[in-house]
Amino acid sequence: MSKTDKVKIFFQHVMPKHLTSRLVGKFAAARAGWFTQLFIRWFIRQYKIDMSEAIHESPKAYKTFNEFFTRYLKPELRPLEAKDDELAHPVDGAVSQLGDIEEGRIFQAKGHDYSLQELLGGNEEDAKPFVNGKFATIYLAPKDYHRIHMPCDGVLKKMIYVPGDLFSVNPLTAANVPNLFARNERVVAIFDTEVGPMSMVLVGATIVASIGTVWSGTVTPPTGGRIQSWSYPTSGHTAIHLKKGEEMGHFKLGSTVVLTFAEDSIEFGDKLKPLSTTRMGEVMAERKESDD
Repeated sequence: MSKTDKVKIFFQHVMPKHLTSRLVGKFAAARAGWFTQLFIRWFIRQYKIDMSEAIHESPKAYKTFNEFFTRYLKPELRPLEAKDDELAHPVDGAVSQLGDIEEGRIFQAKGHDYSLQELLGGNEEDAKPFVNGKFATIYLAPKDYHRIHMPCDGVLKKMIYVPGDLFSVNPLTAANVPNLFARNERVVAIFDTEVGPMSMVLVGATIVASIGTVWSGTVTPPTGGRIQSWSYPTSGHTAIHLKKGEEMGHFKLGSTVVLTFAEDSIEFGDKLKPLSTTRMGEVMAERKESDD
């Protein structure tokens, strides 16, 4: 690791990450007029964002930085390509890692793995369906579209808020901060789906101003010092059903999504590897045929 990278990691440890993130969040939500416009235009140039993909292409359409950052894309640019027996990518981003969950451990980077149970909030019963299943970790860069969609049809079973740190989740940090994704603040959504149990973990990071879901609105902030969970009915008129490709949540400023699936439920395509680019709606995996 270079000296520059060592300095970056050092500052990740010593900076007041929660305070910094909340201050950035206040600015991102503020209607600061010309200053907001100036910052949005700088951000577009800095991260080479293709505004032709957005429904509202002009920066002037956005009164706050949050409005810009969570901008909707033209729907025809992200068609749902996954067929009935396939799962769709939930986000625009890049694969960090994917593969087998081995005896309840998830691979993070060379020399680092972490506990599935800890990732999901510490409850053994929540983790049990995924112990020998599959996982995919997808990183959303600042330039990416930051709304999160369902990879398959599902009904919401449980949501868990897990307090934690706010380290950056970029590749450098993932390679050098142990237990990163089970260490950062996160929101866990557990679904019953057409391929079996599935969890979607929305991982917070430095200067992530907010994590929200379509069924509950903003989950964090406010934050707390303890794990909180909410259970939902999976049948009846109050059950929360979401279709493949439907929006399920968002980040205000970039982060990572970790997906977990049950054993023998899905198979990732051969072309999907670490660093592979993902586009919402494209094929991520296929349903594994039963041996019965």
